[in-house]
Amino acid sequence: MKKILAGTLAVLTVAASVFAAPKKGQVRYLNFKPEVASVYQELAAAYEKETGVKVIVETAANNSYESTLTSKMATKQAPTLFQINGPRGYANWKNYCADLSGTDLYKHLSDKSLCVTAGNKVYGIPYVVEGYGIIYNSKITDAYFALASKATKYKSMDEVKNFAALKEVADDMQKNAAVLGIKGVFASTSLKAGEDWRWQTHLANVPVYYEFKNNKIDLASDATKKIKFQYEKEFKNIFDLYLNDSVIPAKNVGVKTVDNSMAEFALEECAMVQNGNWAWGQIAGVTGNKVKAENVKYLPIYTGVAGEEGQGLCIGTENFYCINKKASKEDQKATADFIYWLYSSKTGKNYVTNKLGFIAPFDTFDDNEKPTDPLAKEIIKWMSKPGITSVAWNFTLFPSQTFKDNFGASLLRYAQGSKSWADVKASVVKDWANESDM
Repeated sequence: MKKILAGTLAVLTVAASVFAAPKKGQVRYLNFKPEVASVYQELAAAYEKETGVKVIVETAANNSYESTLTSKMATKQAPTLFQINGPRGYANWKNYCADLSGTDLYKHLSDKSLCVTAGNKVYGIPYVVEGYGIIYNSKITDAYFALASKATKYKSMDEVKNFAALKEVADDMQKNAAVLGIKGVFASTSLKAGEDWRWQTHLANVPVYYEFKNNKIDLASDATKKIKFQYEKEFKNIFDLYLNDSVIPAKNVGVKTVDNSMAEFALEECAMVQNGNWAWGQIAGVTGNKVKAENVKYLPIYTGVAGEEGQGLCIGTENFYCINKKASKEDQKATADFIYWLYSSKTGKNYVTNKLGFIAPFDTFDDNEKPTDPLAKEIIKWMSKPGITSVAWNFTLFPSQTFKDNFGASLLRYAQGSKSWADVKASVVKDWANESDM
């Protein structure tokens, strides 16, 4: 009897310990990018080997993410981890987005203003970023600041913190172009059809960002379907500067391409050019390139908006992690743990930087784990500057490609003198409203 009782107690003890053990969740990720599907499969295997937690990666075909996500969410195999492209995406999926403000990944985000938020809660965390601004060649700007003939008080680009300072320096550099060995301060403004995205999208993002921000517009609402083009004068400020202090006359911008502009910068025919971190490959790849990596720097796109001394680069993404709040608590925790591991562990960070090729917006990376591309390094530096707020990518809210094409055509006519700025403004406001209703 004693043996039977002892055996029974032993079985009950083991059973109790089994049932008392915390459940281990799993991760199911719907990946957006087919080109890195194999990398995520490797990652999943590495994570399971290291932690024992299973990660299932499924990948949507090109241009089918939304439809795939819709069908998957209706099944028992719904993803615990998915992504949205920004506020519009959140509006579509807000019933599935858990609050991420308490996650470890969010705590280590370098610039928390980049998140998709509603109220005081965080529903999307950017996991890879890109950025753009005014790229400048510090060899040329340093040569300018060393000129005995310069007419400005500034001693370095570090002192250029608003549009007034930028204009003063650029105008004086233009007067000293021959002495500096350049054709103009700025590369040509490419306004050939199909080559004008730097202005009708990227530059236009700055005034739209400030209009939405300063009017406290809910970016997930229909309030974004109209704009006043409130900061059109500020847009005109910087656009005129690009046109006037340029390597070419404004009347010639209609035949120029982005490649032309990047070649002008690479050959040191100019000191500055507006573009993104992806442009380093273009610069370095130009035959006869003269620009050294250590001389490639970034300046924010200053336009004259009040308080822009605290403005950073235009940094953003269309890639935000979301955790499915309809998944079990165990799966939600497992998913939060997985994405933190990806951006904090040695194994995960190696995949992020060297295999996925991401600029990661988190402070968990040391200098040896960050990209070596000079423009990517500048993006990370600007995101980490105290007191600096990045300009979010609100161009994801632009109503259509037709709107952008029309804007570009208006800018070309303005540059060539056949359209007034007042008419440009009117066209922008009208086209935004019309295209938003389509």
